[in-house]
Amino acid sequence: MEKKRIAVFISGRGSNFKAISEHIKNGDINAEIVVVISDNPEAKGLAYARENRYPTQVFEFKKGTDRVKYFESIMDFLEDRDIDLIVLAGFMRVLSENIINRYKHRIINIHPALLPSFPGTHAQRQALEYGVKISGCTVHFVDSGVDTGPIIKQAVVEVKDDDTENTLADRILEKEHIIFPESIKLFCEDKLKIEGRRVKII
Repeated sequence: MEKKRIAVFISGRGSNFKAISEHIKNGDINAEIVVVISDNPEAKGLAYARENRYPTQVFEFKKGTDRVKYFESIMDFLEDRDIDLIVLAGFMRVLSENIINRYKHRIINIHPALLPSFPGTHAQRQALEYGVKISGCTVHFVDSGVDTGPIIKQAVVEVKDDDTENTLADRILEKEHIIFPESIKLFCEDKLKIEGRRVKII
């Protein structure tokens, strides 16, 4: 089976990107990272990418940027790179309809909550404020909604009485580093089948 060609999108430190990279390096995921794209030229994950000789490209999103044209420029960039999968590893931009349609069922995201609960930003804060006893993380395909696409994998994390937003986020991140690479591995082995809202592992 040929290696899948992956584009990783990041905005910050890129910890999930690093976890995915390590799994690819050790041969656990049959894929290659073709490019690392960021909307933030100061993203710390770019330094890791360059140290590991991954091609990088910055598409800086400035105030007043047209979102549709912004993602059209990214699509133009990806067009001749034959991308099989886009991985949103802490990318803090809501994708436009044009790129979602172009890569339908080929964009996956990680979210630090048990969707459909607490979508959007500050998911850990939302969970604490609501008073839930368990939280976790979700890997899902991206659709036109915000964190609404079909769910691939989830992992549960207990919420402790003395948790802060940061302590809860740290424990959830540990689980993210497990289920995100697992989900990418399944995609790269053609083992994910989408039926309506359900994703079956075959």
